[in-house]
Amino acid sequence: MRLLRQYSGLVCVGVGTIVIGTGVIHRQRSQLILHAKTIDRKSNVDLKKYMARPVTGISTLEQAPNDMKTRMELFIMEVQKEICEALEDQEVDIKFKIDRWERKTGGGGITCIMEDGQVFERAGVNISVVHGVLPIETAKQMRSRGRPLDANKPLPFFAAGISSVVHPRNPMVPTLHFNYRYFEVEEDGRTVWWFGGGTDLTPYYLDEKDVKHFHGTLKKACDRHDRSYYSRFKKWCDDYFFVKHRGESRGVGGIFFDDVDKPDQESVFNFIKDCAKSVVPCYVPIVEKHKDDGYGYAERDWQLLRRGRYVEFNLVYDRGTKFGLLTPNARIESILMSLPRTCRWQYVHSPEAGSPEAKLTEVLKNPREWV
Repeated sequence: MRLLRQYSGLVCVGVGTIVIGTGVIHRQRSQLILHAKTIDRKSNVDLKKYMARPVTGISTLEQAPNDMKTRMELFIMEVQKEICEALEDQEVDIKFKIDRWERKTGGGGITCIMEDGQVFERAGVNISVVHGVLPIETAKQMRSRGRPLDANKPLPFFAAGISSVVHPRNPMVPTLHFNYRYFEVEEDGRTVWWFGGGTDLTPYYLDEKDVKHFHGTLKKACDRHDRSYYSRFKKWCDDYFFVKHRGESRGVGGIFFDDVDKPDQESVFNFIKDCAKSVVPCYVPIVEKHKDDGYGYAERDWQLLRRGRYVEFNLVYDRGTKFGLLTPNARIESILMSLPRTCRWQYVHSPEAGSPEAKLTEVLKNPREWV
């Protein structure tokens, strides 16, 4: 299997009929096109590092290797493969499917999706690299956050990002979400740029050691760049993922930030890279610890109820979801991959006092400091 993985990033190379004909490519079929490894052999872009060929053409990327658009695209593709392989290692006999898609008005993306596994009910790792004209409604939202943009006219934009949501089958394993992105807008001959992102955890049953490990790993990544980052971005995460109509947080937080453009582009990019590279060490040990834990109907029922709250936040408040739905010719399937396959709602549900469910609810209503 390791041999197949070595070539799996080349599945999309030179096999356009497979991409166009099916849309979804199974990694297990990679042995059928091992000759594809010779394509782009003179390229400086190492395709073995990625799940699929980059969204942007190789020649375009090589013409501007130091451009942040190029660097961000290649970095998020590398992270995509790292995350996918780490999650596959936790599964028994299931691999990610690769769905390469194009956006009619500019760019496209690569969605890696794994469903119905023994460990993960749904895990999606999506990258998008899109460009075009920023919708006026989106520009207005950005201006309301303090971006110096003219919201009354269409503006050329570029956006590259990686986003992932992992919904485990076992209620003792938390749900993971992370997203890291780069944005450029052209206005009157100048480029306005910024980075955003974050990583957060949504447990169904509270294991304080797990939460401390998760936050501690993120804090180390933050501290390597600015010792004020963790406390600032932890609070931002608590505030952002608060479900106002429920009066509770979506999960136990992590870090979240947006519109970051200081001290300089290179420094912020290095910070983004450190955060993205911390995803596997902050989450996978928790999966390994709990994926074989026992549970029953009551625990599964609670998990489905909490997933309902997750859906409420994503559809009502999440800015990334709103941006995607407002973007013309957006890839709706990739935008909504963050939603769990199954969830439920119950009228006026309240956990029993003193129960593990009540313990979690108390933390969700009153966010804590973990490290």
